[in-house]
Amino acid sequence: MRSHGTQKAGGSSRNGRDTAGRRLGVKRFGGEHVIPGNILVRQRGTQWHPGTGVGMGTDHTIFAVVEGKVEFARKRNERVYVSVRPSKLDAAE
Repeated sequence: MRSHGTQKAGGSSRNGRDTAGRRLGVKRFGGEHVIPGNILVRQRGTQWHPGTGVGMGTDHTIFAVVEGKVEFARKRNERVYVSVRPSKLDAAE
């Protein structure tokens, strides 16, 4: 009599890994007050484009360069621009 294997086939060791999410997206929404250096949007590529009062990093992160309120605007070319409108107090100084 022959003995046969009783263990079921295991999954390949080449499976079973995944990368963590990159935490992309809008970090400060329209109407929120921001200060210089605040990250407004983290993205891959330019889903959102920089407007006035913001800068864009080498990884396409959009950040505030002035203090004020965040604004999102869709222009005629269908692009969405992120801007920071300076607060009234800053304009008076």
